[in-house]
Amino acid sequence: MRVLLDCDPGIDDTFALTYLTAAHHAGELELDCVTTTAGNVEAEQCAQNAAWVLAQCNLPAIPVAAGEPQPLELALTTTPETHGETGLGYAHAPARHVATDWDMLWCDAIERGSEDLHLIVTGPMTNLAVFARRHPRHFAQLRHITVMGGSVNYPGNTTPTAEWNFWVDPHAAQEVFARTPVPITLCSLGVTEQMLLDPPRLERLVAALGETPIASALPEITRFYFEFHEDVGEGYRAQLHDLLTVLIALGRVDTAVAEATIDVEAASELMRGTVAADLRGMWEREPNARVVTSADIPSAWALVDAAFSLHARFTAGDEQLKAGYHLKAEE
Repeated sequence: MRVLLDCDPGIDDTFALTYLTAAHHAGELELDCVTTTAGNVEAEQCAQNAAWVLAQCNLPAIPVAAGEPQPLELALTTTPETHGETGLGYAHAPARHVATDWDMLWCDAIERGSEDLHLIVTGPMTNLAVFARRHPRHFAQLRHITVMGGSVNYPGNTTPTAEWNFWVDPHAAQEVFARTPVPITLCSLGVTEQMLLDPPRLERLVAALGETPIASALPEITRFYFEFHEDVGEGYRAQLHDLLTVLIALGRVDTAVAEATIDVEAASELMRGTVAADLRGMWEREPNARVVTSADIPSAWALVDAAFSLHARFTAGDEQLKAGYHLKAEE
C-alpha cells in the first residue's frame, strides 16, 4: 500500500502524520509524498510544518510540496484561533524552502501505479480539484480516495450546516464530487468528532514515543488545541478528525458505510459548504461517495497506541523492527 497525503498541518494533521510515519517505518505502507493545501494556515506554511513533523518522526527524506495558495474562487480563510498562528499550536516549525511542484509529485505517484495508491485528503479539496483540471488523464486513474470533510445529516462546526474544510473551498468540493472517477470515502464530522483525545491519553502517547523527537513537541502542539476546544464549549480535550480519517482510509478500523450521491453548496453564502446527501437513490444518479456512518473508536485508539510505541522502538534502533515489524494493536 502506498499513501499520498494531502493535508494542511494543523494539529490533528500532525497526529495523522505521526501515525503514518510509524506505519512507514514498520513497512506496513509507503508514504509516497506529502502535499499541502491552503487551509488551517497558508499552503507554504503547512508544507514547512509537514516537513518538520516528518523530520521529528525520523522521515526527513519524504518529498513535501506546497499546493495551491488560494481556494478556487473565494479568499482564503485560515484558523489561527484553532491551530495557532503558524498551525502547530504553541510550537513553531523552522522556516525552510519548500517545493511547489505538488502536482508533479501526484503524477509521478500515479504513474508508478494507482491500484495500490491511496490518496488521503485531510484539508480543503482545492488541490484535488485543480489536479482534475490540469491532469484529467491522471485524475481518472485514481482508485482510492478518502476525504475528511463535510457534515452529513449532522450539525456543522463552522456554520450551523457546514464543516470547515468544505466551507473553506466549497467550489472545490462541489467540483470533485461531480467529477470523481470512483466513489470517495467520506469521513464527515458525525464520525470524526468521536476521535477524542484528552490529557491523560496524550500523556500516555507522549510516554510511548520515548526519545522520538516529536515527543518533546507534542504537548505544546496539543495544549493549544485543548484550549480551543474548551473555549468553544467542548471541554478540555480535542477532536482528531484527520487521525481517524487516515485509519479509515487504510482499512485499519471497522466501519459502517452508506453509498450516497453527494453535492456541495457553493453559490449561497448562507449555506456555503453544506452537504446535500442522497442516501436513498432518489436523485437516480450513480453514487459518488461512500459515507462513513460509524467507526470502531476503541480499536482506532489501540492502533494509535501501538504506532506511537513503535516510534520509540525505531528511534532506539530495534533490530526486529528494522527487519520488518507488523504494526497491530496490543491484545
